[in-house]
Amino acid sequence: MSSKDPAFTFIDLFAGIGGFHAALSALGGECVYASEIDEAAAKIYQHNWEMEVHGDIVPETDPVVKVPKHDVLAAGFPCQPFSKSGFQRGMDEARGTLFWNICRILEEHRPSLVLLENVRNIAGPRHAHEWDVIIRSLRDLGYQVSSTPAVFSPHLLPPWMGGAPQVRERVFIVGTYVGDETAWDEVDPIVTNKPVGSWNPQDWRLSEILEAEDEIVDRANFDLTPAEQTWVAAWADFVRRFRELDIPKLPGFPIWADAFVHEDDLVIPDETPAWKANFLRKNAEFYTQYRTVIDAWRDAHDHLAGFPPSRRKLEWQAQDAATLAECIMHFRPSGIRVKKATYVPALVAITQTTVLGSPLRRITPREAARLQGLPESYEFPGQPDSATYKQLGNGVNVGVVRHVARVQMARSGDRWAQVAASAGVTDSVTA
Repeated sequence: MSSKDPAFTFIDLFAGIGGFHAALSALGGECVYASEIDEAAAKIYQHNWEMEVHGDIVPETDPVVKVPKHDVLAAGFPCQPFSKSGFQRGMDEARGTLFWNICRILEEHRPSLVLLENVRNIAGPRHAHEWDVIIRSLRDLGYQVSSTPAVFSPHLLPPWMGGAPQVRERVFIVGTYVGDETAWDEVDPIVTNKPVGSWNPQDWRLSEILEAEDEIVDRANFDLTPAEQTWVAAWADFVRRFRELDIPKLPGFPIWADAFVHEDDLVIPDETPAWKANFLRKNAEFYTQYRTVIDAWRDAHDHLAGFPPSRRKLEWQAQDAATLAECIMHFRPSGIRVKKATYVPALVAITQTTVLGSPLRRITPREAARLQGLPESYEFPGQPDSATYKQLGNGVNVGVVRHVARVQMARSGDRWAQVAASAGVTDSVTA
């Protein structure tokens, strides 16, 4: 299909670096308008998609001034608080928020489909009011949407359907324009937060998305610092010593070197919170049982002298993994968290980049881009890696967006069912 004859047109609001664009263009769509207020992200979008990116969808007068007609509105919109005062409802209450600008565009152009994405917490109890306003506003505009949050993650989608080894739960609000008469009819959520079909997420292998070591540009940039290597070496030795005792599983509670005291010597002040008291008791019991091996380990590593408090804790979540080398790690404020190298936690727009046990390094920007489902051709020129990690952490997963859009298309009438079918999805698809 040529670019002059797209299956549909779409606009990309709060566009980031273009995850929605990648997903919808793969389904045959053509982007006719994009907006992103972050200049660095907009430059990456423009570089990869070779189109103008508007700095804001909120002109001083009216957000619909520059927006052309389109078939699909896509937006990873920020969650802003809505007023809880008075008796305002629906669109009236959305005024003054960025979501209101989406509503104004929908009101003006009435695109056939709307595809919104947000963080998991928007559907949580603390944002119940905001959720209610969003759903009512869309229904007021004639869009049939589910009031049940549609939560999904790329690790629940098999690789042949565009999944990725990353736990990234996001909420999708997807609607089809049906008019006032049936907009308030309840429908099932577009996806459910469980694996698709018979796919088992434990079958993911993070190694399959890694770059070859000799092909990584500026390879030394991803090495750990000497201090970080010291932390890892100490805890790797800790795991090794226990595995040599044929102990199949390390404690599931955080292992805290500063809490290693004999049970008989444990003193817990009265004001200690219950959770911490339990934590201290478990570590004392663990130390008492394995005192000989733990003391030998501490002596071998100078009792972790110079380790920051958060690096004196090990959060073992790798079940029966034999060594630290076969795991992944995250340097968190709560401790060094260790997991099996199946899939990674969500990429975030801050530190805590995933650390590989072997080869001992951080994941590269290219590997992070693969975790977000971006094409291999995607480039991030002229910026430091820290900016790229941040942009990827703020982005959407391409495979998940494509899956959600295809399933919605398959149940949105003949025209959209044909688009979905051409992308390998029929009415019988199960989400």
